[in-house]
Amino acid sequence: MSIWGSLIGGMIGFSLGGPFGMLLGSLIGGKVSRSGSSFKSFAQPQQVFALALIVLSAKLSKADGQVSREELIAVKDKLKIPEDELDQVGKIFNKAKEESTGYEPYAKQIAQIYQGNINVLEEVINILFYIAEADGNISDQEFRMIQHVSQLFGLSNAQFNGIVEGRKSSDKLNPYVVLESKPDDNLTDIRKRYLKLSKEHHPDLLLSKGVPQEVIEESKKKMRAINSAWDQIQKLKSN
Repeated sequence: MSIWGSLIGGMIGFSLGGPFGMLLGSLIGGKVSRSGSSFKSFAQPQQVFALALIVLSAKLSKADGQVSREELIAVKDKLKIPEDELDQVGKIFNKAKEESTGYEPYAKQIAQIYQGNINVLEEVINILFYIAEADGNISDQEFRMIQHVSQLFGLSNAQFNGIVEGRKSSDKLNPYVVLESKPDDNLTDIRKRYLKLSKEHHPDLLLSKGVPQEVIEESKKKMRAINSAWDQIQKLKSN
């Protein structure tokens, strides 16, 4: 079943509160009180992740003052939203885009929801970059917003830079940046870092943490970058 099926209804009664709760409440209106808590068991981590992506994508789409058609298509394609679910997803996207609340409260709430799951938060940043790249160019405003979201998530500069570097093709990436290491680190320490990152970004682990199957492809790209960086460093250290 798609994570988008009955997304709005499925979130009714889920203890989100905060800006996400207010956003959903403004869409659902009086239905919240009438539905009570009967939907609590239906609101899954995948739905929370999906809602976070919709809202942050909406905020990102107007970061540079304009919403491009390519970015909207990227949101639809990246999140694999089926045609029959576009209407309800569009309601959330448009509401988030039009409201005066900035992205910061949402980012802080996401950080709280996924506290202790840095790998999941990194995946949000990764996908935001994908969406920003959709029109062929990441504007300075978009980059600054994603960087600030990363900071609000509690990611370090090394973690953020690793995400940015990992999005490059294997022949252009700096392997040390990807593995959050330095050229003068010994191979044993770098290998430990490689193994740690490989575990954290393994698709199966991300799925268990609430990252939906529909968006897991970006984590596979991250894994390929991690493996490529390790291969390059081994060759460099052997010379």
